[in-house]
Amino acid sequence: MADTFESFSEKKEEKKTSIYRDILESIVIAVLLALIVRAFLFQPFYIPSGSMEPTLQINDEILVNKFGYRVWDLERGDIVVFKYPGDPSKDYVKRLIGLPGEKFELKNNKLYIDGQEISESYLPKDMRFNDFGPETVPEKAYLMLGDNRNNSEDSRYWGFLPQENVIGKAMFIFWPLDHMKILRSGGN
Repeated sequence: MADTFESFSEKKEEKKTSIYRDILESIVIAVLLALIVRAFLFQPFYIPSGSMEPTLQINDEILVNKFGYRVWDLERGDIVVFKYPGDPSKDYVKRLIGLPGEKFELKNNKLYIDGQEISESYLPKDMRFNDFGPETVPEKAYLMLGDNRNNSEDSRYWGFLPQENVIGKAMFIFWPLDHMKILRSGGN
C-alpha cells in the first residue's frame, strides 16, 4: 500500500512539474514570437508631435509594416516611419512625396513633380506654405514632407531621406479607438 501511495505522490509531483514546464515553454515561445514579429514584421509607434496633422494626431498610435516595403516599392503618398538622418536614434514619421530622380517644387501652395501639379487631398484646403525648390531627388533617396507643412521639420530642413533609413510603412491608427483607421497612400 505504501508503494501505491508513493507512486501516486510521485506522479502528482511529476504532473505539477510538467504543468510548470509547459507554462514556462509557452511564455518563452510567445515572447520569442513577439520579438520576431516586432523586429521583422510589424511595430507600433507613438505620434508625439503635430507635424502630420490632420492625418495623424498627437498621441495617436500607429502600426507599421516593416516587411512589406522590402517586397513592394514605396509609393508617393505613403506614410513612412524612418530613422531621422540627423540623429538615427530618433524615429520620424512623414509622407513620401518625391521618388528618386524626380524634380519637385512647392509653389503657390501646390506641389509639382516633374512640372505636373500633384493633388494632395490629405492637406487642409486652406493650407498655405512657403515656396521651395525646384530640386531633384537623388538616387536611393526620398523627399519626405509633413502634412502640417507649417509645423513640420522635414526634407526642406534636413535634406533627402536615404532609402536605408526607412523602417516601414504606416498601415493603420490603432489608438485611440475613436481615431482608428486604415492609412492609405495619398488618400487619408
